[in-house]
Amino acid sequence: MIYRKAAVVAAVMLSSALAVGAHAEPGGCLKYGAIGAVGGHLADHHGVLGATAGCVTGMYKRHEYRKEARMKAHLYDQEHPGAKGTYEQKATAYDVEHSTVPGAMTPFATPKPAQPPAAAPAPAEHL
Repeated sequence: MIYRKAAVVAAVMLSSALAVGAHAEPGGCLKYGAIGAVGGHLADHHGVLGATAGCVTGMYKRHEYRKEARMKAHLYDQEHPGAKGTYEQKATAYDVEHSTVPGAMTPFATPKPAQPPAAAPAPAEHL
């Protein structure tokens, strides 16, 4: 019994590491579905329901990623007319030029220099 629980915990940890470690596109139906199945199994043996929910989530994540990549490729085409390559290559080039990361359209947040606190007004003297 203890070995079975240890195997389930190891499978969950491995699955979550695979889901977080994806560098290219988000996982999609297989990866998220497998994680959902394990999670559903641990929640009162609802593995099929968890797999279905995970699959839908994975497809949505991948759709959003590709939609953003197409938007970045369009912006890259506006800046570089006649550029060759797939929309994925153009989105990567846009990320490199504009210091953005996949999944975010805005550049990295740069820390602002610390400003000294404003001088407090002198208290009024009452006579």
